[in-house]
Amino acid sequence: MSNKDNLIIFDTTLRDGEQSPGASMTKDEKVRIAKLLEKMQVDVIEAGFAIASVGDFEAVKAVAEAVKDSTICSLARAVPGDIERAAEALKGANSGRIHTFIATSPIHMQYKLQMEPNQVLEQAVAMVKLARNLRDDVEFSLEDGSRSEYEFQCRIIEAVINAGATTINIPDTVGYGEPEEYGAMFKRLINNVPNADKAIFSTHCHNDLGLAVANSLSAVMNGVRQVECTINGLGERAGNAALEEIVMGVRTRSDIFPVATRIEPEHIVPTSRLVSSITGFPVQPNKAIVGANAFAHESGIHQDGVLKHRETYEIMSAESVGWNTNKLVLGKHSGRAAVKARFEELGISFDSQEALNEAFKNFKALADKKHEIFDEDLQALVSDVTAPEIKETYQFSDLEATSKSGVKPKASMKLSIDGAEQATEAEGDGLVDASFKAIEKIANSQAELQLYLVSAVTQGTDSLGEVTVRLEKDGVIVNGLGTDTDVIVASVKAYLNALNMLEAGILKAHPQKGV
Repeated sequence: MSNKDNLIIFDTTLRDGEQSPGASMTKDEKVRIAKLLEKMQVDVIEAGFAIASVGDFEAVKAVAEAVKDSTICSLARAVPGDIERAAEALKGANSGRIHTFIATSPIHMQYKLQMEPNQVLEQAVAMVKLARNLRDDVEFSLEDGSRSEYEFQCRIIEAVINAGATTINIPDTVGYGEPEEYGAMFKRLINNVPNADKAIFSTHCHNDLGLAVANSLSAVMNGVRQVECTINGLGERAGNAALEEIVMGVRTRSDIFPVATRIEPEHIVPTSRLVSSITGFPVQPNKAIVGANAFAHESGIHQDGVLKHRETYEIMSAESVGWNTNKLVLGKHSGRAAVKARFEELGISFDSQEALNEAFKNFKALADKKHEIFDEDLQALVSDVTAPEIKETYQFSDLEATSKSGVKPKASMKLSIDGAEQATEAEGDGLVDASFKAIEKIANSQAELQLYLVSAVTQGTDSLGEVTVRLEKDGVIVNGLGTDTDVIVASVKAYLNALNMLEAGILKAHPQKGV
């Protein structure tokens, strides 16, 4: 990077990514993701919106205390209460940043804020000064910046830099931007705002027109030195610019980009999988970088080319982003040392010997059902082990599910409820439906099923099935996860996991509910 500028990677998976309906995360889940982002050497981690709720405040606080090598950021509207709450949440951070914002487009100022431009400017300056008194690192965002008027952009940017803002973010909040236009906007501002050299300019793009990454990279080519993005492109509506695409775009085309990042890309795939598992948002197979087919070659011509010379059809290696082509086969005869070594190669660590023992026990149980254990299986296995501990009010004991043409499917099962075994059964439109109805005969949770998702972890009919069940109750959401080679059993485990989270009070309200 000696002859290149540093491109700051600002990850907002834990804040903007969390705003996807159903993607909300618990405090412990945010910490788990933040630790992997830190391992990846993400520069700035936006941990949440501290004023949004007590839960979000505690999550920002926990991430700030757990992460030492990345700057931890909290979002705050340009109002005193938000900024003071953000500063309080960041007290334990080695490096903390307050990120405050106010809308600057005519449509937002008139209809949402109902404020005149001069009032917006005055409030922005006052709140940046307040934030700067609490933290040395202050970012200011012009909400709906891509639809803001140039003259007003210049005025407010110059004023907030003078007030102490060290980063200026001009987001494409509604995904309206077009690469050439959006990049030119930054170039014009950087060249004409008198004190532009005293701040780092940042981009934050939404993907409503599928242009988030293109717009972000165009901004980089025009002087921007911070990109705000999320793992898997997670985010509200159509999502945000995908971190993995930004990082690998800059890395792969180092011949044209005048910047480099400090990201260690081999952690991209493990982080992608963790985020997908926690949020219940699957990664589409043809997703760039992290999709299951990203490095697959079906065409005979492509296969022949890759065999002769990889770079004929692959512009980066699968290993460089965390896909592993290790040929060591794990099975039921594999020992603890080999399994532990494989976990370590995959970037999976355990907090205690007990957690490792539990993971090895799960491995052995799976190895009795499958001949070969793949990396994807190992990563799915540890999701339960590394998840936050909760009281298991409902535990799975036994299941008998029957289905026959012309006969209504039936599920009979035994569940342990607070240690007492109970039997239950029900019929349904399918085995999964029957199983869930049987559970509800006992639980009577009154929760609404929002999502039922089944994914095959690997290829083959003996693949480990991974099931996500999303339940909603009284405006809060939980995602339950279950894995098993039997999809019906995995479904039951996922449903019970979700119910246990509801019972334990691990509730995921929308991060901005009530704000």
